[in-house]
Amino acid sequence: MQPLDDRQTAARQWFESLRDSICAEFEAIEREAGSDAAFAYTPWDRTDPSGEPGGGGVRGVMKGRVFEKVGVNVSTVGGSFEGDFARTIHGAAEDPRFFATGISLVAHMANPHVPAVHMNTRYLVTTKAWFGGGADLNPPIPYAEDTAEFHAALKAACDAHDPAHYSRFKQWADDYFYIPHRKVHRGVGGIFYDHLEGDWDANFAFTRDVGRAFLDVFPKIVRRRMGTSFTDTDKARQLEWRGRYAEFNLVYDRGTLFGLKTGGNIDAILMSLPPQATWD
Repeated sequence: MQPLDDRQTAARQWFESLRDSICAEFEAIEREAGSDAAFAYTPWDRTDPSGEPGGGGVRGVMKGRVFEKVGVNVSTVGGSFEGDFARTIHGAAEDPRFFATGISLVAHMANPHVPAVHMNTRYLVTTKAWFGGGADLNPPIPYAEDTAEFHAALKAACDAHDPAHYSRFKQWADDYFYIPHRKVHRGVGGIFYDHLEGDWDANFAFTRDVGRAFLDVFPKIVRRRMGTSFTDTDKARQLEWRGRYAEFNLVYDRGTLFGLKTGGNIDAILMSLPPQATWD
């Protein structure tokens, strides 16, 4: 893996600092619930197909009273894509060398009234350089108030940069987070964007604001719902919904495929899977 340039270093440092802020906030919520749960961090290294060091990352997982299972991963990897996979990646068809750094988060909650959530932002370099990512809310039992607040936070982050961002990226999320074989959406949406290139400083600033918006809004929703009483029927609904979530991540999710195709850490890649699920 080649030494990082200034932009790659800045992106990596931001994703790692966002990880630290999110994990601290999630641990604070556990303290409010009377739990001493904390993140356990496991570093991992990657070997490129060439045999050279290919970077690595840190897998962070917490299992607590509020967060039944939450994973917050950061990685910084580089090397060359193998074979035909290079043709599927923006800017890699002619030259398979790549660099990627990012943060990926999935939270599965103990209380079915608290929505599960996914957030990922990343910076990739091939013969092109771009940002991508987004966040989407996945409630087993949707509340209109939570959905509206989540979308409002992401819209505000988008509007600060380009009035066209939110409608475009919301539709992209609606199209992407869809389970064709079930003919249902994975959740209540959010935003998704990719191949954001051109003005590097502006795109990096936008990506940072997406992370900040998530850090601001999701803990508010968790605190609002985490004390809600629930029934066995509610829990059964959550476990069935988690099965749909697992199906999407294993069959359609591009991040899962990217991690597997680039020799990432298997436990970190599959941390998105729920701790329990049912198929009836």
